[in-house]
Formats: sequence, structure tokens, C-alpha cells
Amino acid sequence: MTENKFSLENYVRPTMVLPNNKKNLLLHSCCAPCAGEIMEALIKSNIHPTIYFYNPNIHPIEEYKIRKNENKRFCEKLGLNFIDADYDKDNWFERIKGLENEPERGERCTQCFDMRFERSALFASENNFDLFATTLGISRWKDMNQINSSGLRAAKRYSGVDYWDFNWRKKGGSLRMIEISKREKFYQQEYCGCVYSLRDSNKWRKENNRDRIVRGIKFYN
Repeated sequence: MTENKFSLENYVRPTMVLPNNKKNLLLHSCCAPCAGEIMEALIKSNIHPTIYFYNPNIHPIEEYKIRKNENKRFCEKLGLNFIDADYDKDNWFERIKGLENEPERGERCTQCFDMRFERSALFASENNFDLFATTLGISRWKDMNQINSSGLRAAKRYSGVDYWDFNWRKKGGSLRMIEISKREKFYQQEYCGCVYSLRDSNKWRKENNRDRIVRGIKFYN
């Protein structure tokens, strides 16, 4: 018996509900490919989040602009509000100092998540959002427990703001992420985002006789 292939056409979405009677969701977004499925899933459930793009880890500035503009483009298509936060890379490098050689998913990533979620929680608190979440957890390359721990720590700083640790990967989320990326022809970034991720990715490629990453040219198709 042949198993039915998963596709956008035959997928029936479950209805999502914000937890604890929360009303206003601020969604921290890392990039369009990760955010696309989550944004569509929320809208399908009549939840219209504000998208908060705060990612000072992305290096260099040209890569940052491509990822930001792709995310903004899709927000405009869906009619969602897009918040373009500061690119304070100097503060990011200061926070990461001494962790330059940590492996992916190590302490450097924890500090990076903490920084981005602390700013997200602050924005939520100052702008009447009672809930925030992040798109980072949908990627299979990320440690979901590490991400959620950072989100919960950030939420504890502000009374009235909760962190939503929803598992966006389940019920076809990760598969739909890829299909939506292909449908929208999103920019396909080939490293996590920071200069150390780019360094380590290129090192692995060299050791495995693969070409170095060329930024800005690869798109889903």
C-alpha cells in the first residue's frame, strides 16, 4: 500500500487557541522560511500576531537585510504588522565575547537566544502584548528545550507577559515550512546566521570537499 504524500493540498489544519485566555501575541521571527508556516497557521485560526524582527546575530549586514526583507515581504502579503527592531550587532558581539568557539547549540546559542528574547519580552511589556513566542523552534537544527528555556527566562522579567512554548514542528509543521518556502521562493540561507556559524559551516564544507557558502544567491524552488 502506497502512503499518501504530505502536501499543502491535503493537509487539514487543527484550530489553534492562545493559552491562558491571552489576547495579543507578539511573534519573534528569525526568518521567512521558519516564520511562513507559523504565520499561516495562526491566521487560519483567526490569530493575527505582530511580527517582531530582532536578530542582531545575523552577519554580515547584507545577509541581515536579505533575511529581514524576505520576512517583511511575506508579512505584507498576509497583512500582518511587521516591527523592524534595531540591528545592534555591537551589543551582540559584546554579549558573546569569550564564547566564540562554542559549538552550535552550546552556551553561545543560549546567550544569543536570551538576548533576542529579553528584547522581545521588553517590547511585549511596553506595547500591551500579554504573550510572546518565537519561530526559532520549528527548525530541526535547533534545540527546542534550549529555546523554550530562554523564552521562559525572558518572560519572568515582566509581569503580565507569558511565553508560549508551542511545538510548531508537530502535525506537519516542519514539512509545511519547506513547502511554503518553495511556494513563496524564499531566500534559502545556508547557515544559522552569526559569523561563527558561517565560519564553522565553511570549515565543515572544506573538510568534506564542498564549495564555500555563497550568500544571497540561493532560493527555494
